[in-house]
Amino acid sequence: MEAWLYETMQGQRVRCRLCSHMCIIGSGSRGICGVRENRDGVLETRVYGRLIAASDDPIEKKPIFHMLPGSRSFSIATVGCNFKCRFCQNADIAQMPADANGRVTGDPTTPQQVVAAARQRGCASIAYTYTEPTVFFEFACETAQLANRHGIKNIFVTNGFMSAEALERVSPWLDAANVDLKAYNDDFYKQQCGARLEPVKETLRRMKRLNVWVEITTLIIPGLNDDPGELSRLAAFIAEELGVETPWHVSRFHPTYRLTDRGSTPVGTLLKAREIGIAAGLKYVYTGNIAGQGGEDTFCPGCGETVIARRGFQITDNRVRNGRCSRCETIIEGIGM
Repeated sequence: MEAWLYETMQGQRVRCRLCSHMCIIGSGSRGICGVRENRDGVLETRVYGRLIAASDDPIEKKPIFHMLPGSRSFSIATVGCNFKCRFCQNADIAQMPADANGRVTGDPTTPQQVVAAARQRGCASIAYTYTEPTVFFEFACETAQLANRHGIKNIFVTNGFMSAEALERVSPWLDAANVDLKAYNDDFYKQQCGARLEPVKETLRRMKRLNVWVEITTLIIPGLNDDPGELSRLAAFIAEELGVETPWHVSRFHPTYRLTDRGSTPVGTLLKAREIGIAAGLKYVYTGNIAGQGGEDTFCPGCGETVIARRGFQITDNRVRNGRCSRCETIIEGIGM
């Protein structure tokens, strides 16, 4: 299928405008994502409707904690990614084209089949996740538009490196996004991900302007992005430019893929990151990948009451009523709370 968002250049080259890499691709070559290929001056997507994953998940697994809590989200992905994270947690599918000599695989699927499956399973949303949804943008857009017509919400779980043009195009049907803000350090992005920080920050600002509900995840990696000063700057960016109601998920790293030279994140580091977020004024800061610490519960910013208690991805108690704390009536921000 011919890809969207590209322009032709001299010598059968094309410039892809889907993400902030803005790859210039020669005939017979692919972009950084490994799934968009120039065939004689026409950019084609190799992954339209070729799903490598499709499953019914708790929405909390995305993680999205402030949209339709306790609901199910039909989650889909193709292979490919426009980042090259050394700590990729889904490298077997995200990095397949790069690591398997350009291999692209997946089961043929239509947007109609995805929406039908979501409806059949009682899912309130569709999440474009596991890999980077930007790289299967055409399929994600068409599916999201159809889902919207059926009253199903749409979620991008994304690295936030999409172009402004791509975000504007999907925004009418995009209800929420969990964006990985991987560090507040451009060197980290360059060395660990093959990308840059500023385009991610701009995507976050733009999402807020477009009224997309945003939650942020930062995987805390020992010695790479866990400096308290850096975390303070990251938290301040969220509070000052995105809003104190923006949930921040700080998550525990475990050695994986090409980053195995350091241990798992100490629990104390995550708890300190949470304190930093709260000190910056953030209302909702969550710790992920650690059990038994209470860091996945939602607390009322007014009275401090636990309004949503969670164990893993399951809700054990919900005291939010019509978007407000049942005790003090303080608003608990989100969608369908």
